[in-house]
Amino acid sequence: MEKKVAKMKGIVVSDAMDKTIVVAVQTLKTHPKYLKKYRSTKKYKVHDEDNKFKKGDAVEFIQCRPISKDKRFKIA
Repeated sequence: MEKKVAKMKGIVVSDAMDKTIVVAVQTLKTHPKYLKKYRSTKKYKVHDEDNKFKKGDAVEFIQCRPISKDKRFKIA
């Protein structure tokens, strides 16, 4: 039985670390009381083995085993 892994898309906001990029993922949420839609941003540290992605690039990544303290994602 294979585990279903969600793919996420985002924009690279930092590529200063070696083999790691920081990706910002924006989601549209609805306020529970006022029902107004608002934008929420969450940042993920993603493993980039070849250091090929630069700031501003759009990337797609998936969840994987823990690579370090903060990294739990890799490029899809």
